[in-house]
Amino acid sequence: MDYTYQGYAADRQMVKGRISAADERAAADMLSNIGYRVVSLKPDTRLFSSSGGFFRKKVKSAEMVTFSRQLALLLESGVGIIQALELLQNQSTDSGLKRVLLAVINDLRGGKSLSLALAQHPQVFSKLYCKMISVGEQTGSLETVLKSLATYTERLTASMSKIKQAMMYPVIVFCLAIVVAIIMLTVLLPPLIKMFSTLGGELPLPTRILLASMGFLQHFGVFLFVGIIALIAVGFFYGRTPTGRYNRDRIMLRLPLLGRLNLLTELARACRSLSVLFRAGLPIPEVMALTIQATGNRVVSRALSQVEQGMLRGQGMSKPMSNNPVFLPMMVEMTKVGEETGSLDESLIMVAENFEIEADRRTQTMLGMIEPVMTIAMGVGVGFLALAVFMPIYSSLSLVGGAGG
Repeated sequence: MDYTYQGYAADRQMVKGRISAADERAAADMLSNIGYRVVSLKPDTRLFSSSGGFFRKKVKSAEMVTFSRQLALLLESGVGIIQALELLQNQSTDSGLKRVLLAVINDLRGGKSLSLALAQHPQVFSKLYCKMISVGEQTGSLETVLKSLATYTERLTASMSKIKQAMMYPVIVFCLAIVVAIIMLTVLLPPLIKMFSTLGGELPLPTRILLASMGFLQHFGVFLFVGIIALIAVGFFYGRTPTGRYNRDRIMLRLPLLGRLNLLTELARACRSLSVLFRAGLPIPEVMALTIQATGNRVVSRALSQVEQGMLRGQGMSKPMSNNPVFLPMMVEMTKVGEETGSLDESLIMVAENFEIEADRRTQTMLGMIEPVMTIAMGVGVGFLALAVFMPIYSSLSLVGGAGG
């Protein structure tokens, strides 16, 4: 249950916030362990609380990058883990991260390891993140692991933001086109049609086509809307099944222009995951299992599972990869070189960086193609609407002129 609290820290500064605990006594004990003197503690009864449930506020990737780098820096400076987390908890501007760090600090005071305390919050710290922290604790290289995780998260966030940026422009233009079309059809066209009909003229062909389309939507628009909603619902529920998710991800890898970009992004993520985990010294089964879990595309995930099976049979990594077309030739060859030279982690990082460079180039090319295509499409659409709206005006003027003569 969530509780809101107010109190004083050890330096007598007022503190307030929210905390999750089994009951009020447990919440008070958690705050007391941190060194807070509680003045007010009561259940958080807000319907849309951002601290839990369906409306939980997700911690941004940028916050996780900053947290990882700052924690590594503090640990390198000789600051204790609990003191470092307390400093970061006080500095953080993200309410979700502050709440989680408060619980982590309490777990550490209770004797839990850092990796185990972080694993209690899977909505913030992934399995890969917690496993890497566990390896860092065991090997005494926690600072190095935190820096690697920060770089890893930063790279993945950059790749995803570029894809979102590529899709933003066409979505905005399409929405503007819809707004312009609605205004022209509902405000400008009806009075003109009424005036033209009064004069007794024959409507131009573009106007007749537009009116026929509007008539179809008026008579069958409800059925069309229901049909579209039904198709979306069927697609949504089918997409939640294992077969549906796999087929959806397979389509994502075969889309024109976007397919190659999606594949490059997924393979770059897989290469970075493999490199970080190999460098940390994890055994091969755990490396492959965590990489598969971190993969967002089921097709790539299944391909990695097949590689894992081949590795367990003693075939190495490059040979099973070469039997699956999902893995691009460069990845296969560099993996083979890394296995032969004993520098697999470095080879995989090089592959990831090359794939990210190609993905960036394709994103820029796609952005360059989208703009003229959208401009042409907008020109054709607006031109047709202009003809449908303004041709009756000129025809009306000619009818009026002929009647006057």
